[in-house]
Amino acid sequence: MNKITRAIISVSDKTGIVEFAKALKELGVEILSTGGTAKAFHQAGIDAIEIADYTLSPEILDGRLKTLHPKIHGGILGMRDNKDHQREMKENSIELIDLVVVNLYPFEETISKKDCSFEHAVENIDIGGPTMLRAAAKNHKDVAVVCDPKDYDDIINELKKNNCAISDKTKFHLCKKVFLHTARYDSAIITYLSKLTDEKAVMDMPEHIGFTFSKVQDLRYGENPHQKACFYRENTDVKGPSLITAKQLHGKELSYNNIMDADAVIEIVTEMSSYPFAAVVVKHSNPCGVAVSEKFMQDAFIMARDCDPVSAFGGIIGVNKILDEETAKSILETFFEVIVAPDFDDQAKQLLMAKKNMRLLKIDNLGKDSNLVGINLRKVVGGLLVQDRDTIIENIRDAKVVTKRKPSDEEWQALEFAWKVCKHVKSNAIVYADKNKTLGIGAGQMSRVDSSKIAVMKAMSALKGSVVASDAFFPFRDGVDEAAKAGARAVIQPGGSIRDDEVIKAADEHGLAMVFTGTRHFKH
Repeated sequence: MNKITRAIISVSDKTGIVEFAKALKELGVEILSTGGTAKAFHQAGIDAIEIADYTLSPEILDGRLKTLHPKIHGGILGMRDNKDHQREMKENSIELIDLVVVNLYPFEETISKKDCSFEHAVENIDIGGPTMLRAAAKNHKDVAVVCDPKDYDDIINELKKNNCAISDKTKFHLCKKVFLHTARYDSAIITYLSKLTDEKAVMDMPEHIGFTFSKVQDLRYGENPHQKACFYRENTDVKGPSLITAKQLHGKELSYNNIMDADAVIEIVTEMSSYPFAAVVVKHSNPCGVAVSEKFMQDAFIMARDCDPVSAFGGIIGVNKILDEETAKSILETFFEVIVAPDFDDQAKQLLMAKKNMRLLKIDNLGKDSNLVGINLRKVVGGLLVQDRDTIIENIRDAKVVTKRKPSDEEWQALEFAWKVCKHVKSNAIVYADKNKTLGIGAGQMSRVDSSKIAVMKAMSALKGSVVASDAFFPFRDGVDEAAKAGARAVIQPGGSIRDDEVIKAADEHGLAMVFTGTRHFKH
């Protein structure tokens, strides 16, 4: 391991950099630095050589040109065990640089600001920083490179332990972090530029799109035991409730299917953020029961479970408030795989943790009024489907009443609840509900009338006086006839069928109230 004698430090994010540089100086490392970083060092009483003094070339072009110089990049790229490299470096008065500490202009942060101009975005495209990082990463056998302030303490500890040297293993680890960092940086730039038809016009979707993901964990297998699987996270700041930010408090590792179902739980619980207490039970990515309560979480959970107790067995639970002891007792009456909550009180944890394999996931911001913004990705053979998340905000009271009878106030409340659930049920989706709970759910059928029949078949309580929600229009009157036969009194659907008149007529014949939202919620 070669000893670290000279470092170049140039950072936009100055978190911890002064303390890091002080520790390097105590170890006898010479520091080269650029304008802003050098100023911070001088103010802290740290001796640092400015790049312009080292290269004898001033910073020019409004700071665009600082470090692109043979004395910098030759010092980084020169191979220690290559005699020709060493000879050429000596001939050109190039000295070795053993450590490169660089992080980049905050491009993503810059373009996220609403008032960011194109010109300002371009000026925040870093040139010298990525070049130094990539050069050092390429020559990682000889040069250590640090792009993440979180690594500073570990680097100093290793230098102290190894007589101011860094192991090959650590240097290779740091090398990989750098190429991930620069890949993400370049991805952000091309995605931003690809949304522009010129310097002013913005497209909804970019012509090119770039993403980088990092492995969170290996999974035992995928959907089936013969499929390999892993869980990856986006290399961006995660906003809103997510499994990426979840803290597992108890139980064995999550499986592929657990993660899929838990993600569906998060979406539905987030949809129910306006209710005092809400609970959902999910199985195979579909809700088999959703319920809300004004007073107690236990009430919401029991109603959600009892909507379809057969399907609920082995499912995944989600709640929008701290899970309490009484709710935990009710949960333990049935076998469940995973419980997702913003937190668990001490008594609930004690009860639930007695089950060795039950996974408890704590997601701090789950249940808060948080739109799950962003995009959805779906891989297909040879390509990628990209779409906005289905986060449209709808006021159901603004829906168009198309029948002779208008919904009562209680029916409006039930229609709003059923519509929130329906958008999270796989198409074709039919949901029977009252204002507090789902009563019967039909999901994933090839015909809407079949979903209607299944929803009725699965109902554990009478459907008389209920409402029914359909994620897309009824193509024929048979779905409405089925709803009326089951006892429903009001229907919510997007409308838009060529047979809308026939469907409305059927509703009027049965004395149903029907509203058209104008918005479809397919979920495939």
